Amino acid sequence: MLNTPHNMEDELEEDHVGSSDDTPLRPDAFEKDDELKIELISKHFKEIMEILGLDLTDDSLQGTPRRVAKMYVQEVFSGLNPNNKPKAKLFENKFKYDQMLVEKDITFYSHCEHHFVPIYGKAHVAYFSSGKVIGLSKINRIVQYYAKRPQVQERLTMQIANELKDVLHTEDVAVVLDATHMCVSSRGVNDTNSMTGTAFFDGKFNDQNVKTEFLNYINTKSDLR
Repeated sequence: MLNTPHNMEDELEEDHVGSSDDTPLRPDAFEKDDELKIELISKHFKEIMEILGLDLTDDSLQGTPRRVAKMYVQEVFSGLNPNNKPKAKLFENKFKYDQMLVEKDITFYSHCEHHFVPIYGKAHVAYFSSGKVIGLSKINRIVQYYAKRPQVQERLTMQIANELKDVLHTEDVAVVLDATHMCVSSRGVNDTNSMTGTAFFDGKFNDQNVKTEFLNYINTKSDLR
């Protein structure tokens, strides 16, 4: 069967493969300041609501365009702005700890760049120190920074891993993401049970025994909860 333009559009809608490790941004992405972006998004979102037939004179709706605009710029897509990138200070590994350090079950919220609906789940991160360590909260902040932009899960996994490798000056990094995609569960096939998993392993984590140790740990339920 030949693809009509409509059929091709449907196929592209369901294609969740990212084309690059870098978020696709135009060169002029930051020429407008946040307040101007909020003003423009508010204006356009108001038009969308009007096209949908909503009555913006209603008390419940009249503030929605600006609320959505502020949410986009200052919250859910704040990771697009490099000024919001977390500063990760390194510390000496004074204890000479040479085993894997794991932080699991880091909650993240992102948005699918194909439909702009939520992706949410858990990130599990591990690394071996090259002589330096970072505060545990900085790992969370790195995950959150890259999650707060329109994403595909594969790219998000790579961005977190590459940032940790760069910050920690080590190749010995592992990242696993388990996530629910609302573009699958709330529309389309309406599958509310499926989850998507992605993983990145480099350095020592390419050793099957090390990889297995990490995966066993993140899949073990803690009695502390």
